[in-house]
Amino acid sequence: MPLALSPAAVDALPLLHATAVATGLLLYVALTHSGRQRRSPASAMAWVIALVAFPYLALPVYLLFGSRKLAHARASEDPPPSTTPAGDAPWAATLTRGLDLPPERRCAAIAIDTDGPGALQALLALLDVATRSIDIEMFIFRDDAVGLPVAEALARARTRGVAVRVLLDGVGAFAGRRRSLRMLREAGATIRWFSPLRLRPQFARDNLRNHRKLVIVDDRALWSGGRNLAREYFLDAPDAPAWHDLSIVVEGGIVIDAIAGFARDWALAGGEPAAAAPPTPAAAGGPLAQLLPSGPDRRNDTAYDLFLGAIHRADARVLLVTPYFVPDDALQLALVLAARRGVQVELLLPARSNHALADIARQRSLRELAAAGARIHLLPRMVHAKALVIDAGFASCGSINFDGRSLFLNYELNVLFHDAVQIEALAGWFATRRAESSAYVARAPGWWRDVGEGLVRSVGFQL
Repeated sequence: MPLALSPAAVDALPLLHATAVATGLLLYVALTHSGRQRRSPASAMAWVIALVAFPYLALPVYLLFGSRKLAHARASEDPPPSTTPAGDAPWAATLTRGLDLPPERRCAAIAIDTDGPGALQALLALLDVATRSIDIEMFIFRDDAVGLPVAEALARARTRGVAVRVLLDGVGAFAGRRRSLRMLREAGATIRWFSPLRLRPQFARDNLRNHRKLVIVDDRALWSGGRNLAREYFLDAPDAPAWHDLSIVVEGGIVIDAIAGFARDWALAGGEPAAAAPPTPAAAGGPLAQLLPSGPDRRNDTAYDLFLGAIHRADARVLLVTPYFVPDDALQLALVLAARRGVQVELLLPARSNHALADIARQRSLRELAAAGARIHLLPRMVHAKALVIDAGFASCGSINFDGRSLFLNYELNVLFHDAVQIEALAGWFATRRAESSAYVARAPGWWRDVGEGLVRSVGFQL
């Protein structure tokens, strides 16, 4: 029997609906302002339309997933000290000083591992020489031919009395973790979950994932890059070759900034801070590098702002490699304008990535870039590396994809290079992979394909 409403209740329904809409809009404006939520016009318009049209659904979704910046202390008015004189710093180093980033530092040594098995051996060798502490922050830690050997090395470290702390993302950690983590717990390692999924969701936190990858050994060496602790990032399988990826080993210098960053993330996950070790002295004349942390814990969109400024500043070349290419309008325009003014703009992408929606969403951008004169190279194997080389004085490598989720939502970490040796090493790796690729051929989409690309791009933040 249908539910009968009294005339008074029927008359009150429009008022209740208007109240729900007004409440949703007021909360949207208040939370956006209080959290300094910088949003693209398309994202802001989408939230407003949803709150007006579907307030009962959109309001709880916004409260759970709508925030992308967390409250945090205002940065110091003074820029961090630099290890190089301001007058002698290249333009890239000068640009980073306005973004509240850790300063560029001289490091004792930097190695870029382009080979998967070699990268795994470099990581295991670091773990096996640890004498005091090992801190790991990772998105995926799988039970396979990579995750299990790493867990065994950590267990061996515990038998030597090494303190082991492991910080895993609460969503990424679901990708096969039982045996490895059981081994670590039995060995006495301390494990924390970053923003785990719960029956009672965390306000505004569940959509903000920790995509950073770093391993810190004895507060002196840093292992970082784009690789998760899983087989496909390092080793071939009989039916699937390893993905192209990059990782970095750094001694001294920026390790002190990685220690501070891990401590903040550990505290966000409810962990207690460890006793601080004395910092290692700067290496005189060593390679110059810098950490690029980006995410909800930063007041600005540091990676986005830096990449956008660097592309506009480019005079000679822009080399970009990423598995997922879904730029917003401003980044797309920067690349198009660079190509039109004669800059060598080249993109290295997988012909088919492991995310079909990202492959669909990139097509409009690729067609426009190809028309502007950019060269786009498609690799037959999956490429998971994330790197950007601008001219001869700037390069970036790490966990940051060229899409909305990495640039605006995730906690991410890259290493910036300011010296020719590391910059040309990345450019040389790019050239090697380019030789294995095929050229992108732009084709006009049909009507249905064009509509589908538009719909997929509308959720580009979540790809």
